[in-house]
Amino acid sequence: MNFSAAGEVIAFIGLGSNLADPVAQIGNARAACAALTGVKEVAFSGLYRSPPMGPQDQPDYVNAVMAVATELGATELLRALQGIEQDQGRVRTGERWGARTLDLDLLIYGDRKIDQADLTVPHPGLAERAFVLYPLYEIAPALVVPGKGPLVDLIAHCPLDGLKRIE
Repeated sequence: MNFSAAGEVIAFIGLGSNLADPVAQIGNARAACAALTGVKEVAFSGLYRSPPMGPQDQPDYVNAVMAVATELGATELLRALQGIEQDQGRVRTGERWGARTLDLDLLIYGDRKIDQADLTVPHPGLAERAFVLYPLYEIAPALVVPGKGPLVDLIAHCPLDGLKRIE
């Protein structure tokens, strides 16, 4: 997949939800992302169900990955994604890996590596998370993750850990 064309960058967004009808939350977030000015949907994975990473006393997650072509800068895109989370009822409690209506992560932004206080790209946990790698592989199997290597190699070292594609 070409990472940029005519001023646009290909970015990958991870979507996750485990509260308030997660499948609908993901669908609404997909539409909201695609409706952002300066953003066009390029590809969208199937939906996957995964056990929670953090506290186990919460529902399973529904996850997907979306590829977009964007004219927005990485920080600008991140802020827009955080706005969508808030619009869909996300409340940031400070609890790490807790239940949430919506989680949107900027996974990859072109071929760039970004390390800022509020944004790290590629996403720091990307290489170890089946719920990111497998949907990402579905839409971009030849992808080389900046600083991490070929996606196919990352998949080879990442067990499914209970991840299941929702039919």
